[in-house]
Amino acid sequence: MRKPNLVHQKGVAMFKIAIASLGQTFTAELNDSPTARKLWAALPVEGEANLCGEEIYFGISVSATQGPGARQEVAPGTIACWPVGEAFCIFFGPTLVSRGDQPHAYSPVNVLGQITRALDGLREVQQGEKRSASRKRADSL
Repeated sequence: MRKPNLVHQKGVAMFKIAIASLGQTFTAELNDSPTARKLWAALPVEGEANLCGEEIYFGISVSATQGPGARQEVAPGTIACWPVGEAFCIFFGPTLVSRGDQPHAYSPVNVLGQITRALDGLREVQQGEKRSASRKRADSL
């Protein structure tokens, strides 16, 4: 049976998701980590946006422990799970704890994947805005 949302890139399985808010939709590809699989199973998720510099995060009902590859330094466009706060994070620039131009999480995060298009629209997100993440429709892959 074909899994329509599963994309293979260089032999690695990746799931596509849509992150939406107020008419903007960003496509992201999830990696094949245990935490990404937990998120995939829990989709759709929704929450109110919290801002920490150029990081958006919102609470989700995905409980995860800190994975072996968890880290604080991430690239712009990284999506991650913050195990301590049970939150879904979107990094697009320096955060309040960054030591330069790169995103830096408050504490280690489990990287889930990457946004696949320009990040500029993320700067327009306001505190408290509703955000959601859902499985990307097969006909829009």
